Amino acid sequence: MEQKNNNFLVGMTAFGAIFFIFGFATTFIIQLSAPVMAVFNLTEFQAQLLTSAFFIAYPIMSVPTGWLVNRIGYKYTVVAGLILMALGSLVFIPAARIPSYPLFLMATFILATGVVFLQVSANPYVTALGSESSASSRLNLTQALNSIATMVAPWLIATVIFKGLDLPIDATDAEKLTYGLEVAGRIPFPFIAMALVVILVAVVLLMMKLPAIISEKSEKGGSIYKYPHVLLGAFAIFCYVGAEAGNAGLMTNYLKSGSLGLSAEMAATYAAIYWGGAMVGRFFGSIMFSDIAGGKKYLYAVLVLGLAFISGAFVTDWNWTIGAVFTGASAVNFVFMLIGKGQPARTLAVFALVAGMLGLVTTFTQGQVALWTVVSIGLFNSIMFPNIFALAVKDLKGGELASASGIINALILGGAVIPPLMGSIADNYGYTYAYVVPALCYLYIFFYAAKGSLIRTASAE
Repeated sequence: MEQKNNNFLVGMTAFGAIFFIFGFATTFIIQLSAPVMAVFNLTEFQAQLLTSAFFIAYPIMSVPTGWLVNRIGYKYTVVAGLILMALGSLVFIPAARIPSYPLFLMATFILATGVVFLQVSANPYVTALGSESSASSRLNLTQALNSIATMVAPWLIATVIFKGLDLPIDATDAEKLTYGLEVAGRIPFPFIAMALVVILVAVVLLMMKLPAIISEKSEKGGSIYKYPHVLLGAFAIFCYVGAEAGNAGLMTNYLKSGSLGLSAEMAATYAAIYWGGAMVGRFFGSIMFSDIAGGKKYLYAVLVLGLAFISGAFVTDWNWTIGAVFTGASAVNFVFMLIGKGQPARTLAVFALVAGMLGLVTTFTQGQVALWTVVSIGLFNSIMFPNIFALAVKDLKGGELASASGIINALILGGAVIPPLMGSIADNYGYTYAYVVPALCYLYIFFYAAKGSLIRTASAE
């Protein structure tokens, strides 16, 4: 029993670090669209192609990665992913020095391929590492670690890239060029640091002995395409990732525009709070979907609210008022978590409805109301990916589990499709109307939680 517990802790620790790494890389690329827009003087649609270059790797590489996991195992697939991430990070250096937007897109795709290797390996590994009944709790815990990284990434963009820089609305072409070159010169440092970190983690992982998760061959004729809940769940992932990436990718420039008119540094800071909401909500989810006794759940929830207060103040240069507002929004999130009663499908349905309403309020309001509704969407995005994934792979084992993970992760393609669509709407009709698109995505996720995840009977062959 002690050996089993040790194996569990080793596996969860190693893959907790993996979730942190690919969370940071994903969010950094999404939020990089605003600096890239400044460097190359792009439209919003063109800038969102950077996000597309990242997420297009999922449909291309997810299914082959699922096959690779079955051939060489989770550990070596992860190591290969880390090496690809390091390579992609290093390509960003000449991309920024030249600067060259096509090279930015190439570096993004290489980096994203490494992330796909990590994500396709990590989610089923964490699901299979313990009992099925607590799979949602484990996934929410690792996703919370992922979200610490997603909060750090936009904060790093605000402090390392945008700090002290501001471009007047009526800037001349010469001022725009100078501003763009200054932004470009600041981009390589985070990628150099990322390359060094992932190489170090790859070396450490090679020396670790991880508990084995056996990837059994599926029974003959056991194609996952006969499971409706898997395919419907894959499309729910399409909608979720597209909505989350679209909200975040446009947020910095949205908060700089219109009635808000924030500086690039401050707008990127609020993007960090958006991702911090996902962190807080996932910690709540890890608590509520676990077997922790009722009284202790409330104690841990109070500690998470303390984390929200401190993190919200920290990323805004210790603005305690903003920290308090973020804590209030987090408390409301926990109330909706209680309405979910610790049931993954019920909680997913509630959160999808609230996120959709917040998107619509963002569209039809302005000022501080719109600022906090768009930022608060992050709180309700929080439990969506792990809960959709857990519902979509429920009852699958061995080879079916790895194959389903490949299909589900392929539909992360939503992150390549929806942000450019929102960017096009923003270019032509204004940023606020772009937020109707994610609201529609959340409506489908509500359907999946309430009905689609229950359609799980295999079709007759």
